[in-house]
Amino acid sequence: MALASARHILVKSEELCLELKKEIEAGADFSAVAGKNSSCPSRESGGDLGEFGPGMMVPEFDKVVFSAPVGIVQGPVKTQFGYHLLEVTSRND
Repeated sequence: MALASARHILVKSEELCLELKKEIEAGADFSAVAGKNSSCPSRESGGDLGEFGPGMMVPEFDKVVFSAPVGIVQGPVKTQFGYHLLEVTSRND
C-alpha cells in the first residue's frame, strides 16, 4: 500500500491561504507559518500529519497528497474544514 507523509496549514479563507503560500514561496519556514496561522492541532508540530495511507484523509486532501510532487507546496485545497496549504514530505508510490 502507498504511504505518504505530509504537513499542512489550515485556515478559514482562501485569501489568507494564498497570502501564506506567497510567504512560504518567498522563503518563510513552513513549520513556523503553520505554528502561527493554522487552526489545526497539528500546528503544534509545524503542521506535520505524520504517515498515512489512501482513504485516511478527506477525499480532496487525499487526491493531492497521492498525486502532487514531493516537497512542493500545494493549495489552496478546499475541504469541509477550510482551506489547506499542503506539502507532501515523502511518499512511497
